[in-house]
Amino acid sequence: MVRKSSLKYAAAGVLLGATSAWAQAPQAPTTGDLKIAADTLWVVITAALVFFMNAGFAMLETGLCRAKNAVNILAKNVIVFAVASLAFWAVGFGLMFGNGTPWIGLNGWFVMGADNSPATGDAYSGVFSALNWTGVPLEAKFFFQLVFAGTAATIVSGAVAERIKFLSFIVFSFIIVAFLYPITGHWIWGGGWLQSMGFVDFAGSTVVHSVGGWAALMGAMILGPRIGKYGKNGEVHPIPGHHMGYAVIGTFILWLGWFGFNPGSTMAADAAAIARIAINTSMAAAAGAVVATFVSWAKSGKPDLSMILNGSLAGLVAITAPCNNVTMPASILIGAIGGVLVVYGVALFDKLKIDDPVGALSVHLINGMWGTLSVGLFSTTTGVFYGFGFGAVGVQALGIASVGVFTVIAAGIAFALIKAVMGLRVSAAEEVEGLDIGEHGMEAYVITAPVADHVKQEILSGVRAKVAPATSK
Repeated sequence: MVRKSSLKYAAAGVLLGATSAWAQAPQAPTTGDLKIAADTLWVVITAALVFFMNAGFAMLETGLCRAKNAVNILAKNVIVFAVASLAFWAVGFGLMFGNGTPWIGLNGWFVMGADNSPATGDAYSGVFSALNWTGVPLEAKFFFQLVFAGTAATIVSGAVAERIKFLSFIVFSFIIVAFLYPITGHWIWGGGWLQSMGFVDFAGSTVVHSVGGWAALMGAMILGPRIGKYGKNGEVHPIPGHHMGYAVIGTFILWLGWFGFNPGSTMAADAAAIARIAINTSMAAAAGAVVATFVSWAKSGKPDLSMILNGSLAGLVAITAPCNNVTMPASILIGAIGGVLVVYGVALFDKLKIDDPVGALSVHLINGMWGTLSVGLFSTTTGVFYGFGFGAVGVQALGIASVGVFTVIAAGIAFALIKAVMGLRVSAAEEVEGLDIGEHGMEAYVITAPVADHVKQEILSGVRAKVAPATSK
């Protein structure tokens, strides 16, 4: 009897354990879970593409500048993203997306505070309400916005190349990412006053490129031109870059990265939107490159490779604001106009004696403004050419002007303070010798490496030993 009772209890225990295990087995993911996973994967992958654009900027700038400054330019492109990461984490993200006023965010320092992402809309509860439209974790939101912030600072690097002090550049990079970029970004993407007026900048023609361009303009003006760039009578002395191959590689990397920049700004795996934005982006770049080729050819008698490269980038910058809401023919026209603007923009800044070694002002500032304004013309939902009047054009123009005035004043003050406190420009001797030696104590290219005397003797002895038998015969 005892044995039968024990067996009965054992069988009951096994059955109970099996039932409990079945009850605790992982449940199949819901449709909502799968959407969150797909959206998050898309956001992280596209953010990684935008991060890789740092390599594109590094190669482009290095190729368009002189060999004696290559190490300095490469170092700036590495350190700028590192500094931007810390600045945006500590201050910038909260200023830009934290709940606050129409002018500035007042919550979310160090990416902390209440947040129940990936909840969206009315279900969201937290201090980053401006991002409640995207159903991804907070860390994914921060990562994607971080790589954009880093891009704004990187734009400045090219315009001040070959003459700015390395430490001074680091300080300004922190300032632009911690304060300048997020304040105007809050106006447009953070639920601020421009966004409430209907200002549209889908992926950052103004938020990223114009802000970086305005800051670069102030840096170039306060620094002054490179030694020998302009003559006493206003003549322009070209200072060619040392490696156009690097510049071409950099341009292709940037073109590739823009497929993260623009389509990624959906922050959701929306197949139709991604496809539309991707092809609009590429067609604008193509049109910009082709038009810049023939415009520069007509102006100078030769198809200038640097203009071809900057033409493609001009098209990319211009299409960044309207890419989600224009047709493919419109994207081609927007890019083509960008190609014209970049060629004449370079000539304009040279006429004003504002030295921009890589054409960053013509690409990012001028075409950032053009791309933003084009929303009011070509948008299928608000554009003039679709019968919606000039209201959207007015709002876009107001946004361009407001961001420009604020950034010029703030960046000008920042550069002036840096100049007064620690100096902004390297010495004339360092500039002539090259910033690689003066700032970093190394060179990018070692043409002839010194060989110790004993190594030379060993090499020569080996050569003589091999040659001697043949000579004796």
